[in-house]
Amino acid sequence: MTVYEQARAKINLSLDVTGRREDGYHLVRMIMQTLDLCDDLVFENAEAGDGITLITDSGILNKEQSEGSDNLIIKAAKALEKETGHSFDVYISLTKRIPIAAGLAGGSADAAATLRGLNRLFDLKLSMDELRAIGLKLGADVPFCVEGGLCLCEGIGEILTQLTHLPSYPTVICKPTLFVSTPSVYKAYDSLETPFHPDVDAMLKAISEYDGPAIPELLGNSLETVTANVHPIIKEIEMSMLKTRALNAVMSGSGPTVFGLYNSVQEADAAAEILKEKYPDFEIHSTKFDYGFIERYE
Repeated sequence: MTVYEQARAKINLSLDVTGRREDGYHLVRMIMQTLDLCDDLVFENAEAGDGITLITDSGILNKEQSEGSDNLIIKAAKALEKETGHSFDVYISLTKRIPIAAGLAGGSADAAATLRGLNRLFDLKLSMDELRAIGLKLGADVPFCVEGGLCLCEGIGEILTQLTHLPSYPTVICKPTLFVSTPSVYKAYDSLETPFHPDVDAMLKAISEYDGPAIPELLGNSLETVTANVHPIIKEIEMSMLKTRALNAVMSGSGPTVFGLYNSVQEADAAAEILKEKYPDFEIHSTKFDYGFIERYE
């Protein structure tokens, strides 16, 4: 038997840091949206005793495996084994498109797709709530990625409220060739005297009223100040997107990826080509908001 899953990237339309727990985890209020940009995963039954085998076209992930490091796909499979008491003999094939370490939850999306895929392949009959609970042990973004769509995410990201769909904005993402440490970004954020707080409530109101034109104006990310201060290319990319007729542009997650929203697919595609010419070493994709994922896997 073969099962196919798609792991969709996410962006943060709004990300506000509201506090910190005693255990050091930061409390957030985020509005997250899945994109059409995705990784493809294929799950196939293997011979008894073969265990979990991952094959990927990603040089980075292959290097991690060769060095003995388990990525989130393997960790998700092992977490599901522990939770259910099953031992999985499975071949997992990953086609990687989401940029790695980009603020787009690529690893979390792969982990969530693994939970869904193995649940289907081995007919485990776990509910979405059960998969989200297992996913939380792997990372704060995994519960959202189990179903995706448009959500208000609170707590450390695990308290999810599904929101009314927005228009499927054409979106361009641009990841520069640099690495951002999420723990370091949050640590630096804690030292800010006057941190920026986006208006999450205004965004929620615009979503509830299906006020599409208001959404680009309300984009905001509390962490951008920190990352952009260290990496000025963040602001440069945003300005480049605005010059290509983006309605607005902002950083996703802790960075370094910047995304811009556009009025049409044609404008987004044209903008992506301009950005690729200007930044030939960056990872750039023209994509759009996606919602079909929810109906397919409920």
